[in-house]
Amino acid sequence: MARGDQLARQWRMLQILIASRRGRTVSELAEAIGCHPRTAYRDLEALQGAGFPLYTDRREGKNRWALLEIARRQAPLPLNLAELMALYLSRSMLEAMEDSVFSDALETLFDKIRATLPPQTLAYIDGVSETFQVRFRRFARQGAGTAAVDRIHEAILQRRSLDIAYYAMSRQREDRRRVDPYKLWCFEGAFYLIGYCHQRKDVRIFALERIRALEPTGSVFEVADGFDPDRLMDRSFGVFRGEPVRVRVRFSKKAAGYISERVWQEEQVLTPRSDGGVDFEATVAGTEEIKFWILSWGRHAQVLAPESLRREIAAEVEAMRGQYHA
Repeated sequence: MARGDQLARQWRMLQILIASRRGRTVSELAEAIGCHPRTAYRDLEALQGAGFPLYTDRREGKNRWALLEIARRQAPLPLNLAELMALYLSRSMLEAMEDSVFSDALETLFDKIRATLPPQTLAYIDGVSETFQVRFRRFARQGAGTAAVDRIHEAILQRRSLDIAYYAMSRQREDRRRVDPYKLWCFEGAFYLIGYCHQRKDVRIFALERIRALEPTGSVFEVADGFDPDRLMDRSFGVFRGEPVRVRVRFSKKAAGYISERVWQEEQVLTPRSDGGVDFEATVAGTEEIKFWILSWGRHAQVLAPESLRREIAAEVEAMRGQYHA
């Protein structure tokens, strides 16, 4: 029997016992999980050996297996056993936070969980974690320290404007800005500040690693009525912002499967084609980032609209061609 099947079965058994107040018989567990009663009994013994506080209680002439109430309801941390285990297993999903301002806090969190769970239980959970893997790419080095994030967060809560020194990548220079901070945002492993820029008279997004200095001011601001920072990103294809543009891209049969299996933009419309390809259509906030996404598909993507984006892509392709024929 595959190790993964055994662990999955035992995990399911634990969830059933955690949810059950009266406990379950071996036969009931076997039926619920879909295995032979002898297999269910071996799994119960294995879980006991891993340190889970299981016990048997004879009721109505039957032996019923259950978790001790204190373990089923709540662990020393204000989390029950299932929540602790799920949180510990989720540590691989938080790799995007590694080397970020939250690294130390996450490390101490998992240290506390490790100290709370018995060694045998940790060994069991580590065995479960070997059956799946989550990997996140960190797209940016975190330049802003914990103190900077704390000061930004405090300014958001107090509705205090910030004076920042910001390095603008597009102009390749640093300048001073006054910003009303609305929200901190994490996207693809990098952190951003969403706020109203007094210089640009508009809501802008600032990469934290390019904020070279910041100073809270005595100026108090109010967020405009009806403004929702979350809606600001509804049509975003990434971080860049711009005027709404309706984009149509035709993908070949070879790329169609990859395009169809994911949501690239919340309002996307996918239209299958008779040749096996697919047409992608969405309204995006500016074309800067979607342009590079389209280019990443090479000859398997063809822009249908707008014409301005077609010309931009053609110019990029021609420039690339020139580099290889110099």
